[in-house]
Amino acid sequence: MAWIEFTLAMALFMASHRIPAALGIKAALTRTLGARGYTAVFSLLSLALLWWVIAAAGRAPVVPLWPQTQAARWGVNLAMPLAIALSAFGIAAPNPFAFEGRAQGLDPSRPGIAGLTRQPLLWALLLWSGAHLWANGELAHVLLFGSFALFSAAGLRLVEARRRRAMGPQAWETAAAHTGLVPFGALLTGRWRPRGSPSLPRLAIALAAWAVVWSTHATVIGVYPAP
Repeated sequence: MAWIEFTLAMALFMASHRIPAALGIKAALTRTLGARGYTAVFSLLSLALLWWVIAAAGRAPVVPLWPQTQAARWGVNLAMPLAIALSAFGIAAPNPFAFEGRAQGLDPSRPGIAGLTRQPLLWALLLWSGAHLWANGELAHVLLFGSFALFSAAGLRLVEARRRRAMGPQAWETAAAHTGLVPFGALLTGRWRPRGSPSLPRLAIALAAWAVVWSTHATVIGVYPAP
C-alpha cells in the first residue's frame, strides 16, 4: 500500500502541472480568478501535493542504494538558501520568460532577476531536488528527487521554447538581450550588470522562508537538517 500511495501522489503532482494547461482548465480559472488568484490557488495546491509526495516517500519501504555522507548534508544546507532566494526573487517578478513571472513590467535594460537567470524557480527546484537526491540514497527518495530533478532540467528548455514561440523571435531577442538561462551566465559574458540593491521585501521573505524551513524540517519532514 505504501508504494501505491507514493505512486499515486507522484502521478497527481506531475499531472497537476500538465493537465490544467493542456485541457484549458488554467485559462478558464485565470479568467474567473484572475492571474494572481489562479497563481495563489495553484501554489497552495502544489504545496499540498508536494507535502503528500514527500510524506508518502517517507512511508515507503526502505531500500538503501547509497549511504548518506556528511558532504551530502552540507550540500543540502548550502543549496537550500540559494534555492529559497531564487524562489523569493523569482515568483511574481516582472519576467515574461518564466511561468512563475509576470508577463508585464520587464525593463529589458534592467531585467532584475531575469538578468541572473530567466528561469529562477526551475533552477530553485533543480537545486533542491539535486541536493536532496545526493543526500537521500534510498529507493523511494531517489525516485522522488530524481523525478523532480529530471522534471526541472527538462522544463528549462521546454518553458524557454514555449515562451519564445508565444513572444515571437524578434520580441524575445529584444527582451532577452541582457538575460541568460544559466545562472550568472549573462553576468560572466558581460550582457548584464546588477543595478541598485536587491528588493528588501523579497530578501526578508527569503530569510523568513529559510528560517521556517530550517526550524520546522524535523517536525514536518522528520529529519533534523543540520550537517
